[in-house]
Amino acid sequence: MTDQPNGLQNIADRHGVSLDAVRHLVRALEAGHGTMAQFNHPELGGFGQWSSGGMTMIGNMFDSGLKARVAALCGALADALPPAGFAERDGVSGAWWPRGLGRPATSGAQNGQRYAYFPHAQRVAVEADGQVAVYDTEGHHITGVSQQQGGTRSLRFSGPDGVIDLETLRRIDGDAAGQDEPSTPEPTPQPKPFTPEPLQRPEPAAPRPPSSADDVLATLERLAELQRKGVLTEGEFAAKKAELLARL
Repeated sequence: MTDQPNGLQNIADRHGVSLDAVRHLVRALEAGHGTMAQFNHPELGGFGQWSSGGMTMIGNMFDSGLKARVAALCGALADALPPAGFAERDGVSGAWWPRGLGRPATSGAQNGQRYAYFPHAQRVAVEADGQVAVYDTEGHHITGVSQQQGGTRSLRFSGPDGVIDLETLRRIDGDAAGQDEPSTPEPTPQPKPFTPEPLQRPEPAAPRPPSSADDVLATLERLAELQRKGVLTEGEFAAKKAELLARL
């Protein structure tokens, strides 16, 4: 009968808590297969735990009356919920988070927000205003949760390294399993085929124009030969020699 609003409201009235607190415990019991529940609700003494073996722990450990009321409420809900509700094949009956995340280690609700923590997947899911967001908790180990003061609805988690604000966690979108979509590797650039450049034959050297100095020296040798043979006098040879040297 507890799947009907009137049935849950009757249990809430009987144990002196709100309907929201009862629904919170129902979800916690569903996650614990009806034999245990981890919860975090202000009407239930904050963060706490219950098991069917008789163990009950609440955050306000000195309020024995509240502890007894929480234990009685959990026992009543566990007895009233149908066994089939805890035997779904995927093991996550009533899950509001992405089904690929599996079963959370702990879950709870505060001020209209629900959360579920999945340490095996390093993810935490949060539902607010009907919208579910999944965050990456890599590098963190969450052991508790609290609500920021000042009227905000932002969750704060705690762990061995201190307080972890929800805003500091990287939001994951897309894959229903809460896993990042694999990136497509860029293709490896292929080397261009080697094409040898055609050999270029050297241009033949242009013939060197005759040097005027060479011509002058050759002329002087011929004139000297004529002067030795007596064809030219010494004066004529000297005059021609001076004329030729002046051209250089």
